[in-house]
Amino acid sequence: MNINGNFRNIKDNYLFADVAKKTAEFAAKNPKADIIKLGIGDVTRPLAPCVVNAMKKACDEMADVKTFKGYGSYDGYGFLRQAIADYYKGRADISADEIFVSDGAKSDIADILDIFSEKNTVVIPDPVYPVYLDTNVMDGREIKYVECNASNDYLPLPDISVKADIIYICSPNNPTGAVYTKDALAKWVKYANENDAIILFDAAYEAFITDKNLPRSIYEIDGAKTCAIEIDSFSKMAGFTGVRCGWTVIPKALTRGGSKLYDMWFRRQSTKFNGVSYIVQCGAAAVFTKDGMKQIKETIDYYHGNAKIITESLDGLGIKYEGGINSPYIWLDCPNGMTSWGFFDYLLANANVVGTPGSGFGKAGEGKFRLTAFGERDRVIEAVERIKRLKF
Repeated sequence: MNINGNFRNIKDNYLFADVAKKTAEFAAKNPKADIIKLGIGDVTRPLAPCVVNAMKKACDEMADVKTFKGYGSYDGYGFLRQAIADYYKGRADISADEIFVSDGAKSDIADILDIFSEKNTVVIPDPVYPVYLDTNVMDGREIKYVECNASNDYLPLPDISVKADIIYICSPNNPTGAVYTKDALAKWVKYANENDAIILFDAAYEAFITDKNLPRSIYEIDGAKTCAIEIDSFSKMAGFTGVRCGWTVIPKALTRGGSKLYDMWFRRQSTKFNGVSYIVQCGAAAVFTKDGMKQIKETIDYYHGNAKIITESLDGLGIKYEGGINSPYIWLDCPNGMTSWGFFDYLLANANVVGTPGSGFGKAGEGKFRLTAFGERDRVIEAVERIKRLKF
């Protein structure tokens, strides 16, 4: 019997599992410590009232034989796919039948690889969300990195000397918070079309973009529909981390190797996925109503307020950082030349504050540290006050 030997090439633990383990060990040794967690990117504000009401109504429908729903469509209910398509209007021309509803961006980012050969070469930013790397290592693909650093504003451009088949772009970026301009994305789209490559565009944080001149979708770029797949999520825009719902856009015009990628993905989903529950999809559709957009904006503004509190405190301490404006993440320089895990330990021991070591996102993340604005206001204020009292 043979197992997938590629698993020997990945780290024993997922980054955030390591963070949770080290935090739990510290808490066990220091039971009186009041630990504030600004590490994992999990939301803390409750679901919008209109979402809750829509889900309650859907629950009532499921209790009535006349309105009960069993298996739904593999690509999602039409009412939600149309609502998502309408969300793109004014920015990009996406039709409802190019949208697949899923149980979250993380799943689709991993599962989309099913339609691509393991012989493809993958280009991944460094640092970046660990799922991009781990899932490709599990499949045994060749991986090449493009470094994100201060010299390129954490937004690398294509290297024409590198031949890529699959390209990951996350904008706003996790963990750096940097956002591509339209001109910069256009360079990647041009590269992908000229090299028969596919861009996997992670737009999970697009709702946090405040600058109206910055693109929130890859499809705002001419030519993207023939080279890009976009993956988005309700997790951060509407607080669905514990509810689970997202979507993937695969344009009908997108083909490779004589096959339509839309058809391949539909075939994959119909075989391996039974869809998102009717109740959750009703809640997701409510996000795009007038009240829904107003209510989720209030929550996003709340997180932006947290980010401002963190960045202003870092300004006062003279610590350099990226992000925090068009993103819920703040990517900062570890003070006094500390390593990423060294600063993690120092911050936890001396301020009882948890963040995420930059090296966990890639080699280029060493010496960096990520703080998240996903927290309750009083806890964020307390965390920064503790950090201000530290000796750097």
